[in-house]
Amino acid sequence: MEAVLDELYTTPPSDFVARRETLAAAARTAGRADDARRIRAARRPTLAAWAANLLLRSQPEESRQFLELGQALREAYQSLDAESLKDLSAQRRRVVSALSRQTAQLARDTGHRLSQPVQQDLEETLRAVLADPEAADQWAGGRLVNALTPPSEFRPDSAPVAEEAGTLSRPASPSPSAPRGRASKDELAERRRARQEQLARAREAAEAAERRLSEERARQADVDAELQRARERTEQARRRMSAIEEQLQQAREECRQAETEQQEAEEHSRSAADAVAQAERAAHETTQQVRRMSRGAT
Repeated sequence: MEAVLDELYTTPPSDFVARRETLAAAARTAGRADDARRIRAARRPTLAAWAANLLLRSQPEESRQFLELGQALREAYQSLDAESLKDLSAQRRRVVSALSRQTAQLARDTGHRLSQPVQQDLEETLRAVLADPEAADQWAGGRLVNALTPPSEFRPDSAPVAEEAGTLSRPASPSPSAPRGRASKDELAERRRARQEQLARAREAAEAAERRLSEERARQADVDAELQRARERTEQARRRMSAIEEQLQQAREECRQAETEQQEAEEHSRSAADAVAQAERAAHETTQQVRRMSRGAT
């Protein structure tokens, strides 16, 4: 049942209702009334939501890395300084843009072009997946019905939250005792170490996603080149086939003409044979008559 629903939500919206009815009818015929009702309850996705579902199902490894990048970014948002967040935000924009273009190509491969508004909705959905864990969970399910919207409070381009920013920017207040001062320094060092680890994980996830996208684009270019070569070979084969069909048609016409001439020749041959037989009979009769006349004369 889960596989049936997964397949349904990667069906283009224009074919969704017909496919839903077919699957529901098959479930009813098999005696699975509950499954049929569940299939009938499935809502048709928007074009942007369908494209996001298609990306998840078509590129599982790349989608997994994208989800990991979102988790790393959300962790980084809670603790990194503005400069680090700005660096990660640039990587985020590149990854979202590249994934959006790749998804548009996947849609075109199925015969569906994404308009500019739909492309924008798709990018909003991808940004929401990076920003919001609930949105990430929804997308990971592969059955989006509508495009997602990133939360307004997630702004990786801006400074970190006020409390943390204040902690980072304010100088430490004089402590009443040396141990307290050492503890504050240790806590600050620990926070910095944790932030650097989070930044490293986020950067690694972003770089892995970008590498994956680069590999997919290269592979797509190779596939497109092979497709072009296949189209050229197909066109050449069609031209050869057309020439062969023309030759075959000509050969058939020549064969029909030769058969007609053969029939006429056979008729002429039979007529000639009949004439020869008649001439032989006449010659034989004449010979017999001459012999009879010769015996009478003697």
